Amino acid sequence: MDFFTSFTSYLSSFNTFVLWLIMLFLCFSSILVFLRLFGYVGLYVYSALAIIIGNIQVLKTVDFFYSPEPVALGTILFASTFLCTDILSEHFGKEKAKKNVLIGFAGFLFMTTIMLITIGFTPSSSDWSQESLANVFTPMSRFFIASMIAYLASQYFDVWIYSIIKRVTKSNFLWLRNNLSTILSSLIDNTVFSLLAWIILNPDPETLYNVIMIYILGTYILRIFIALLDTPFMYFSKSFLSKRND
Repeated sequence: MDFFTSFTSYLSSFNTFVLWLIMLFLCFSSILVFLRLFGYVGLYVYSALAIIIGNIQVLKTVDFFYSPEPVALGTILFASTFLCTDILSEHFGKEKAKKNVLIGFAGFLFMTTIMLITIGFTPSSSDWSQESLANVFTPMSRFFIASMIAYLASQYFDVWIYSIIKRVTKSNFLWLRNNLSTILSSLIDNTVFSLLAWIILNPDPETLYNVIMIYILGTYILRIFIALLDTPFMYFSKSFLSKRND
C-alpha cells in the first residue's frame, strides 16, 4: 500500500465533522500563507484553485450530522473565496477584489474547456482513465451554467456590499462587514444556483418547496457557520501582509 492510499485510509477513520473542520482550518490558513508569500496575487491564485477544486469536490457527497440527506462537499472551498474577496477589498481595494472574481471565473472556464478537449481525444486500447475523466470533468450543462452565474452574481455582490458597509461604518466594525457581506452573498449564491439548476434549467423541475428546504437552506446553515469561523482569519490577515505588498 503506497503512502497516499495509507494516508486517505487513515483520514477515513476520522469523524466526518472533525475532518471537515481540519479542511476548513487548512483552507483558511492557506489563504493567509498565500497572502504572506505572494501578496494579493497569492489570493488570485488561491481563488482560481478553490473554484476549480470545489467544482470537482462537489461531486462527492457525505453524511453530515445536521442533515438527513447526503451533503455535497465543496462548501468550504466555495465559501473561502469570499474571505479572499473580503481581504482584497479591505487591504487592496475593491477593483482588485473584482479582478479576483474574473480570474476565478476564467480559471474554471479554461480548465473545463481543456478537459473537454482532453476527453474528446479517442483513447488508446490500453487507456484506463477515459471513463473516470469523463465522469468528473464532463459537467451537466445546467449545473455548469447555474454554477457560473451564481458565482459571478454572489461574488460581485460581496465586493459591492462589503464596500458599502465599510463606508457606512467609516471603516469600523470589521467583523460586521466581513460576516454580513459573506452571509448575504452566500444566500445569493445558494439561491441563484438552486433556482437555475433545479427549476429554471431542469427539464423535470423540482417543487419550489423542495428547492428552498433542501438545496437553498440545506447548506446555508453550514455556510453561516463558515462565515462566522472565518472572522478571526480576517483580523489575522493584516499581520500577514508583506512589506512588499502594494
